[in-house]
Amino acid sequence: MTGQRRAPRHSELAYAVRDMLRANGEAVQSVARRLALGLTDVTALDHVVTSADGLGPSELGQRLGIRSASATTLVDRLESTGHVRRVAHPSDRRRQSVVATDRAYEEVFAALAPLLGRIDEAAGQLTPEQAAATARFLHDVAGAMRDYAAER
Repeated sequence: MTGQRRAPRHSELAYAVRDMLRANGEAVQSVARRLALGLTDVTALDHVVTSADGLGPSELGQRLGIRSASATTLVDRLESTGHVRRVAHPSDRRRQSVVATDRAYEEVFAALAPLLGRIDEAAGQLTPEQAAATARFLHDVAGAMRDYAAER
């Protein structure tokens, strides 16, 4: 034996998902470069852009695994670049929500357009049944990852 460790055997699908996750990390770095933002800022912006009602600064911090003070600084930074704004919470006027600006939507989706187009091309090679099965599989994998992340 050459001293190299071998990974336990898992399905080819499990390895393909792992490869996709590594590629996702590279894509996030590319989006950050395209938007001239840091990785944490881009990740935060992704959470805000995909949240229907916005997020409270503390909720955003929890999702990112950062302290409340750091989340406030991050929101201040994204607000100063014109990517987010603070608004009154829809159901609790004592709280604030952080929402994406039109500029953020335009910039994020412009940066993602080439990637999403390539993904649509790949999906176009599937039959409707294959696409439905793939979507179910990916949603199940996302659920498994969220469950894993929630475990202590």
